[in-house]
Amino acid sequence: MTSPIDANSTEPTVAAVVRLQTGLPWSRSRRLCVEGRVTLDGERCLDPAARVAPGSVVVVDASAPRRHAGPLADNAIVHCDRDVVIIDKPAGLLSVPDDTGNRETAADCTRTLLRRRGGYGDDVALGVVQRLDRDTSGLMVFTRTALAKRALAEQFRAHTIERVYHAIAHGIVAAARVESLIVPDRGDGIRGSQGHFRGGGGAPGDAKRSVTDVRPIAALAGATLVECRLETGRQHQIRIHLSELGHPLVGERVYMRDHRGPRIDAGRPMLHARTLGFLHPRTGKPLWFECEAPDDFRAMVAELRPVGN
Repeated sequence: MTSPIDANSTEPTVAAVVRLQTGLPWSRSRRLCVEGRVTLDGERCLDPAARVAPGSVVVVDASAPRRHAGPLADNAIVHCDRDVVIIDKPAGLLSVPDDTGNRETAADCTRTLLRRRGGYGDDVALGVVQRLDRDTSGLMVFTRTALAKRALAEQFRAHTIERVYHAIAHGIVAAARVESLIVPDRGDGIRGSQGHFRGGGGAPGDAKRSVTDVRPIAALAGATLVECRLETGRQHQIRIHLSELGHPLVGERVYMRDHRGPRIDAGRPMLHARTLGFLHPRTGKPLWFECEAPDDFRAMVAELRPVGN
């Protein structure tokens, strides 16, 4: 399909033009771009959030060969030294093997990328000190020595690691400090909070105190771009806390049971680990890293941004 853009129109995103041409949902329209099946003025356009200037031509070929790319791009390594390696993990990649024994994990792919690049010392297994959900993108750290693993594990236990996420949440989100006890099963087979944390006794033995500071960044159409700063780091913590605030992530599948408002379609939960800061395990020097959200996240923000903003 081919679509010229009228000279009198505003500049829509590529994903918006694809959706207009095909009638497909937003998630599939964005995916066609990422898969390499859309061209803009004859050049393949992989960024769904790219703006289409007046007079430009967008061509969609849903039957075109899908773009093949490795699990980790060559520039996925943000930092590497003898003790630690930090990567920008793409959404869709496991951090560690799952119950099915899937070996295409961020740890193994990072090790392969290090071998291919060379010049990074011995080919040793990477130590896992944190995890990101399969569908969460962004910064994560692996250790390369036993000393580094012990030191960083202690920083995670002490909650001194700086971790800031960007998320797109349903509805109008106000600033909040969410503090609760997260349990593996809240009574219905789903991980969640055992009431709001008030201290004292009576909590289940497997309950863990969890704290997230939420701050709105930008109002969107039916949603809010928010910053989530972790004081603790429990499994699914941000997803659970936003859901229990009444504002589940856009693209959320699990923690939507109590959401009664309109749902915005997305191919994954819109969560990105943007900032990571810690003390270097050997030198004690503060390290600080930031990475921008990937194309699908930015495209969602662009599509939901109110007209005129």
